Amino acid sequence: MALIEVENLKLYFMTRRGPAKAVDNIGFSIEKRETLGLIGESGCGKTTTAMSLMKFIKPPGQIVDGSIRFMGKDIVPMTDEQIRQLRGKEISIVRQEAQNALNPVLTIGKQITEMILEHESVTRETALARAKKQLNLVGINDQRINSYPHEFSGGMKQRVMAAIATACNPKFLILDEPTTGLDVVVQRQILMMLRNLKEELNLTAVFISHDLSVVAETCDRVAVMYAGKIMEASDAVSLYKTPLHPYSKALIGAYPSLKGERRQLKSIPGVPPSLIDPPPGCRFAPRCELAQDICIQEEPAVNTIDGRHVACHMVK
Repeated sequence: MALIEVENLKLYFMTRRGPAKAVDNIGFSIEKRETLGLIGESGCGKTTTAMSLMKFIKPPGQIVDGSIRFMGKDIVPMTDEQIRQLRGKEISIVRQEAQNALNPVLTIGKQITEMILEHESVTRETALARAKKQLNLVGINDQRINSYPHEFSGGMKQRVMAAIATACNPKFLILDEPTTGLDVVVQRQILMMLRNLKEELNLTAVFISHDLSVVAETCDRVAVMYAGKIMEASDAVSLYKTPLHPYSKALIGAYPSLKGERRQLKSIPGVPPSLIDPPPGCRFAPRCELAQDICIQEEPAVNTIDGRHVACHMVK
């Protein structure tokens, strides 16, 4: 049974010029203990999709259609109070830029214990003991529990964020570019820490990143997003070895690799389309080298090929 099931999701931002279709009729599922990676260029809808999974969308954004079932229950019609009961307790998030996400005037111990006390009926002493355990779990000595965020490095702040996010043992974790801005050594440490957390707590996760190598190493499956659509969804190994969609091929071709023969990196010509007035056919067609008349005129259906899903007229 899938832990998360998304069907026909449409999430638009209402503007004076009309609705910006940030997420436009997408669907996917995430099995228990699986990690789904979301990749694509900036502005393609990755973070907006992830935020919708905990209904963290504020006006002018709104979900206009579709369903998001978490453990079989649709969260779209839930009230604010009902969704607040899920956030932090059942569904949690590790954000990018921990410096901005942490409260600078509260100790890290206070911030972890407040998360526990908000969702569970335990004493403050019990919450404090669990906060210390959380710090040890993410590789921070619990003697630092009374330290403030400014006393930690960037990588240590991300560890604190992970401790807060998993303090109530959630079932589902959103990882929104958790290694952004970190050097490669610290990035590696944070990824190993997150992998250990996932195994220790039996977590299901969605991982958002621009770093294709991180997604390849971290995720079981990958969904490639472009202009609010999912172009291709596949297991991670197959996607990186033999991408099917022209956009997937272009993304991988633009990314450097330490293995194999040296090659010239290729940029993707053009820019993504306006989400207020997207093209009627395939949204990648204006930048695609393989585009035909049908690609410009008609939106492609999603084809299933050996268990992989691809939306392209040229791939059958």
